[in-house]
Amino acid sequence: MKFSRASERMAVDSSSVWGVHDSACALQAAGEDIILFSIGDPDLPTLDFIVDHAIDSLKAGRTHYSPGAGEEELRQAVADLETGASGKVTNIDQIVVHPGGTNAIYTTLSCLLDEEDDIVIPAPMYVGYQGLLGALGANVIHVPLDAGNNFALDVEAVKQSFTAKTRVLFLNTPGNPCGNIISEAQLRELAAFCLERDAWIVCDEVYSMITFGQRHVSLLNAADTLENVVVIDALSKSHAMTGWRMGWTVSSESTAKRILDFGSGTIFGCCQFVQDAAAFALNNDEEYTRSIADEYRVRRDYALERISRIPGLSANVPNAGMFVMMNVSQLRCDGLQFATGLLEHGGVSVLPGAAFGGIVRHFVRLSLTHPVHVMSKAFDRIERYVASLD
Repeated sequence: MKFSRASERMAVDSSSVWGVHDSACALQAAGEDIILFSIGDPDLPTLDFIVDHAIDSLKAGRTHYSPGAGEEELRQAVADLETGASGKVTNIDQIVVHPGGTNAIYTTLSCLLDEEDDIVIPAPMYVGYQGLLGALGANVIHVPLDAGNNFALDVEAVKQSFTAKTRVLFLNTPGNPCGNIISEAQLRELAAFCLERDAWIVCDEVYSMITFGQRHVSLLNAADTLENVVVIDALSKSHAMTGWRMGWTVSSESTAKRILDFGSGTIFGCCQFVQDAAAFALNNDEEYTRSIADEYRVRRDYALERISRIPGLSANVPNAGMFVMMNVSQLRCDGLQFATGLLEHGGVSVLPGAAFGGIVRHFVRLSLTHPVHVMSKAFDRIERYVASLD
């Protein structure tokens, strides 16, 4: 029997991307002492009062169909959040709720791209984009970030990458895996450039609340008009709610209507009681989100300090997010070789950099998803493994 072209494009060999992580999970399930630094799932718990609110909502019978754009209370909470962050009034008709950030991205790009259209994306990029871009059949043009300058974005390189078929510029700030932040001036310049070219600019901002010193500026704030703008955000990282699957898009009202049409035909609304808990989280989150960002900063600083003391290793200094990109090129191996050997001989799982693009094939990504006392144990193992390579 035949499968669709979309499913064939998605059916890629992921062994080089997730093989080390999958092996680590299997070893851990078999009772081995494995420390997982290879996936961005926070160890921090969803707050009890958010969980309790979801339970109360369940008991109140909030288990029925929801409006396609999302519950009004949640959309108002998002509107208030975005208004406060951007300094520009956002109303609920600009917001569509989705079951997670990934679905929000897929729905948005499905509304903007046809097969064989060009989409420009800085690299390295989040590995999760690969499958949905494959399903859409778009032609991906990668623009390398400057690895020698803490993975900074080159605006002129982005502009020069555009072709007559470019329909979308897709940005991720703060970025995964590198923790880079695109400045307000760069966002404004690129939004104006895209508008001149009749191209969309879409920005994944799911790490917007986890920054370390340098302030995140939303594309909603930077762009002079939302005519060609869509911003995506979610609760997964900022509120330790990965499994709740709750995200949203913000755009002009006319764009939101088109996104809503697609979402209504594919997901038919999101879970009521989860939306209730999400709205409650956004309305009672200031202290918690600040504490999460502070915790990740402590972990980032610890990781960078330990890496700096291991000969042959170096790292970028992420300004946001929950990852560190560690350079292993001085060890005369690539990221996959290092990750494979570290798991086999050290019991620590990291993600090979090639998963995010060829520019970082001599890197590995470490997730800051363990407290410092566990990170200390992991870095002791990393240090011993690197020493064994001499």
